[in-house]
Amino acid sequence: MKKLFGYLCLFLWTAPACAIHNPMFGDGAQNAISLYAAQGTGGGSLIKLIDAVRWDISPMTLVMAQYSQPMEIMRLPARMNVNVVQNTAYESNHGLSFFGVGVSWDVVVFHWHGLYVGGGIGPYMRDSHDRYVSSRLVFGEKVFIGARINDCWAAELFTLHFSNGDFTEINHGFNYIGLGMNYSF
Repeated sequence: MKKLFGYLCLFLWTAPACAIHNPMFGDGAQNAISLYAAQGTGGGSLIKLIDAVRWDISPMTLVMAQYSQPMEIMRLPARMNVNVVQNTAYESNHGLSFFGVGVSWDVVVFHWHGLYVGGGIGPYMRDSHDRYVSSRLVFGEKVFIGARINDCWAAELFTLHFSNGDFTEINHGFNYIGLGMNYSF
């Protein structure tokens, strides 16, 4: 197991070293604006990011606007983001709506011919606390699969989780699945 982990680390450390550009941005682009829309997949743990069997479509919709710039993290293509988030809850979840702002960092761990796979994390401040998470400070974790359409446009399928990392007793968490469109310039 240690050997497998070592080979994986070596691959992740060296594989993108020969990358000419960041796959999340068009050639020569230094900025990107993105718009994401997502449906709630129920409260719960971080594992819901990748375990679709646990998804439970809930009456919540999220819209997120994002401004990004390219960067590298440990020689992997990455982006630094400023995010504005609006979660709108309805029906039985009416009291769970919130507005938030945050910063996040996304890193691509695999890319090939315009397709890329990665993850991200960052802190966010919300305008309220509620029965799901009893703090205004939350952390957003994201897993995404993206595709470059052309030099300016890319599309992403993503899952997103917001929680406070168990800093407070109430930390049910918010989970989403959605689509995003990115324009780089």
